[in-house]
Amino acid sequence: MQNEEKRKFFRRAVLAGAFAAAGVVLSVVSIPVGPTKCFPFQHTINVLAGAILGPWWAVGAAFTTSIVRNMMGTGSLFAFPGSMFGALFVGLAARALPEKYKFCAACAEPVGTGIVGAWVAAKILGPAIGKSIGFLFFSGSFLMSCVPGALIGAALLCCLQKRMALTKTFGALI
Repeated sequence: MQNEEKRKFFRRAVLAGAFAAAGVVLSVVSIPVGPTKCFPFQHTINVLAGAILGPWWAVGAAFTTSIVRNMMGTGSLFAFPGSMFGALFVGLAARALPEKYKFCAACAEPVGTGIVGAWVAAKILGPAIGKSIGFLFFSGSFLMSCVPGALIGAALLCCLQKRMALTKTFGALI
């Protein structure tokens, strides 16, 4: 039994790494909005990772993507609250939903990113780096990015669920 747990852990880690790598590769598509850079495909990846891997692995993938993007100069510090809270909320929602409704967890991405992530960016991160920009600005710019990304993620999950029997194919990975 211990070997099976190690295999599951390794599979999740590899898939989380693949999601992080995809987030970095897809970060060439960005929409600059003030001091933030909006990446709709990051939110697509948050939805996929949250629904397939769960909340903590999804947050890890989003965190890794944010670190690498910042090191490459394609991201900003706002990438952290702009991605991690959405991934967390999707993962938690996916845990609470029955398997056939996992794609609905995508609705939690704008809540996590557009409300909680925007609040953290406005109240904690912004003042810490000397930017005094309000919650409504961050909320609007984050929602502009995460709503289309979450819709793409929901569509992809729905397709995966229909084509590959999500509960069996990805259930074996997890």
